[in-house]
Amino acid sequence: MTIDLKTLTISKVREMFTKGTLTSTELVQAYLDQINLHDKEVNAFREVYSDALEQAKNADDIRKNDPTQASTMSLLGIPFAIKDNMQINGKHAGAASKILENYVSSYDATVIAKLKKAGAIFIGRLNMDEFAMGGSTENSAYGVVKNPNDLSRVAGGSSGGSAASVAMDAVLVSLGSDTGGSIRQPSSYCGVVGLKPTYGRVSRHGLMAMGSSLDVIGPIAKTVEEVEEIFNVISGQDRYDATTLSDEDVKGAIGKSSNINLQKLRVGIVPELMNMGGINPVVLKNLNDSIEKLKNAGVEIKEVSLPHIKYSLAVYYVLMPAEVSSNMSRFDSIKYGGKVEGKDLLGDYLNTRGELLGKEVRRRIILGTYVLSSGYHDAYYNKANIVRDLIAADFKKAYEEVDVILTPTAPSPAFKMGQNSSDPVAMYLEDIFTVTANLIGIPAISIPSGVVELDEVNSAGEKIKLPLGIQFMAPLCREDVLFAIGKKFTTA
Repeated sequence: MTIDLKTLTISKVREMFTKGTLTSTELVQAYLDQINLHDKEVNAFREVYSDALEQAKNADDIRKNDPTQASTMSLLGIPFAIKDNMQINGKHAGAASKILENYVSSYDATVIAKLKKAGAIFIGRLNMDEFAMGGSTENSAYGVVKNPNDLSRVAGGSSGGSAASVAMDAVLVSLGSDTGGSIRQPSSYCGVVGLKPTYGRVSRHGLMAMGSSLDVIGPIAKTVEEVEEIFNVISGQDRYDATTLSDEDVKGAIGKSSNINLQKLRVGIVPELMNMGGINPVVLKNLNDSIEKLKNAGVEIKEVSLPHIKYSLAVYYVLMPAEVSSNMSRFDSIKYGGKVEGKDLLGDYLNTRGELLGKEVRRRIILGTYVLSSGYHDAYYNKANIVRDLIAADFKKAYEEVDVILTPTAPSPAFKMGQNSSDPVAMYLEDIFTVTANLIGIPAISIPSGVVELDEVNSAGEKIKLPLGIQFMAPLCREDVLFAIGKKFTTA
């Protein structure tokens, strides 16, 4: 049967399952065919699981033979793909690095266990920047992920494969991780919806750590409704992750987007960000068009001041490498992963890390070790934490006046492969709108907000159209507000 993959959503698939017009096996086969057709060019997948069809058949059997059990599994037969830094028991997990090329997970990450319990199918693991360090997936040891909208451009990063796989209709939903924008920025570049939850709302157990105070797992899909549903499945306190929030911490914010009074939503815009320069004019125009769209939908727009937000990127690129330096110390050629022999133990360390870790990973380890070193710890790391608190205080004050804060997701549309490769600072500037949410732990969502048509043409002779995205940031644990404003924006 022919399946229109472009228009599929979780709710549509579930309805087709119920009517008997589609089976999980047929759906997974359609996605496998799409991967075979397009992924040689896009390079979104590191691996397609050999048991994907077997998982689908098991889901069909449960639906057919045990309707009672099926009724308790909200995602029964729904295909997922997973970023290559999450553990699935018995599957390879390599973080797109040569140092973990043959590593096989011995347990399920908490998010994977929750999705399995809900009946999800895992069809493969996705390409990414090595150990999630990058904003273009050009740092993968296995080649760049290309943007499905224009194969000469990047899909973004570090969750480039997660965004591209959904955009190319190779999977219904994916999971990514976000340390400074790694879900939201590729979602913007690829034209899909990506959620970075509140820090602590989703367990990090089973996620390879990059920046332990910054990392969050989140979903990527085509609609806000799907992202909301997946979030509600994977969120919650976890005894394996002491940083997860209890129900008391959350204060009942889970799954309440339908209760939000849309007529009273107040959206804040930040002059300090818009006037700082370096933003592509088409992005600014798109933001202004989005603001008008919200005004016409009855949303109040209000300027708010965030005087310390201009320091966010600098603070992030002190704190994040410091945490990278600490977390990467476990890859020592002894415990697990690859090994390149040296003449002695120190030689083993130097050879293994020098040859099997990529340039960007080594750069961030060096930066982090420097800011943590004796004589510089106070000047850099401690000072960055002080400014981090000032930024959080600014946002707390702003949220007394508005419900969400609106920015572009990225300062430009997807850029050409290689364009920023020789200039790390230019690459880091792509995170300018996204890092703040990670620094202070608040939830943020990127939503498609339009396209820009280029003068360039693709191989079919058609003008290239690149997606653009806007970002909403809400107070701690108020994902419900993000879902409400996201639905209102996409249906306005």
